[in-house]
Amino acid sequence: MKSCLLSLALGSFVAVSGALAADKPNIIFILADDLGIGNVGCYGADATVKTPHIDALARGGTRYTNAYTVPLCGPSRAAILSGRYAFRTGATNQDATGEMKPSVETFLPKTLKAAGYASSMIGKWGQLPLGPAEFGFDEHLKFQGSGIYWNSQAKGKNYVVNTQSVPLRDKEYLPDAMHRHAVDFMTRNREKPFYLYYSLSHIHGEILPTPDSAPDSKDLYADNISYMDKLVGQLVAELDRLKLREKTLIVFFGDNGTGGNYSGRATVNGRRLSGAKGDMLEGGALVPMIVNWPGKTPAGKICTDMVDSTDFFPTFAEFAGAKLPAKTVIDGRSMAAQFRGEKGQPRDWAFVQLARNWYVRSTGWKLNQAGELYDMSGAPWGEKLAPADTKDPAALAARQRLSAALAQLNPAGGILDNGDGSGRHAKNVEAKKKKSE
Repeated sequence: MKSCLLSLALGSFVAVSGALAADKPNIIFILADDLGIGNVGCYGADATVKTPHIDALARGGTRYTNAYTVPLCGPSRAAILSGRYAFRTGATNQDATGEMKPSVETFLPKTLKAAGYASSMIGKWGQLPLGPAEFGFDEHLKFQGSGIYWNSQAKGKNYVVNTQSVPLRDKEYLPDAMHRHAVDFMTRNREKPFYLYYSLSHIHGEILPTPDSAPDSKDLYADNISYMDKLVGQLVAELDRLKLREKTLIVFFGDNGTGGNYSGRATVNGRRLSGAKGDMLEGGALVPMIVNWPGKTPAGKICTDMVDSTDFFPTFAEFAGAKLPAKTVIDGRSMAAQFRGEKGQPRDWAFVQLARNWYVRSTGWKLNQAGELYDMSGAPWGEKLAPADTKDPAALAARQRLSAALAQLNPAGGILDNGDGSGRHAKNVEAKKKKSE
């Protein structure tokens, strides 16, 4: 009798556990490298830019028009994975980001693991410290540096799968190897919820031919955007094949704006953006963001809510039913309700910090660390400095609101930047300086 009762109890437990797992979506976070809004078709990019698969995600889901992150890749990734601003974590520049410690900062996979999620980091680990395993990922495939595609590149000779160094073979395209690894991870974990942090090579320079580039291609940059888009389409197709599409939340996001060398091509509706990667102008931090979960996210919706890259941590934790880290300030605000098409509690502003510079950005206005107020009604193509002695009621009200937000955050009272103020690697700044001498 006791064994029967035990069997019934275990059966009930398994059934309940299965039901709970079914309610938790798989989460795939696709992070494109140096991809601004001017590089994506559905944002009004130049006609030479072809992103049909990403555009299809937008048609079947929700496209966000006010999504902001840090204008450089290392600090941007730190904010995404920790849910915390740089003045709290110290990740104010490309070098300082590498000093983060898992004993101090909790990254998202560790929080999701407690809720039953398997996790994998595939692609660029970049300026982040140690390795993905130390910060809670169950497995990973990572490569050195940025923009690695072929073994002809200095840092492309090998990539790392967990603890093993794997040679990149001749004529093997690293983004294809990353895709295969992603498919393998999803296949092995299709019976339980998983979190895939898919950090692409594309479209960070060095811009090289793709496997699809014609021998005489005159536009390798467009080729790279197209190949990245193709990989997104292939990933979605694999989810369909595995019958996981309706169980999977996909978020497509850019790690910062378009790289400076290509910023002239990052046009929206035929007009060049204000700023690019590394700038504290609009084009540095405003990035594409698309959310797609069939039957859950509204199809074809455009959301104008302000989004901050720290918001992904609490959002994914809410979907997973995971507890946020105790005694830790999480700066992000959950967007789970907005993802489902509900009003939720949108934030009034987004905060952007790089090195010694920061600003709060609300709809229509921006206030920076120097107390300069910008009229952003012309964004993303322009931003107009409001006169210090302005009497405009809208400007005065905006200054009051945003000043209160900055006072509440108090970035100057946190961990101060120890770099040269640019946010970039000290060795790169020095090399550039010597080259110009």
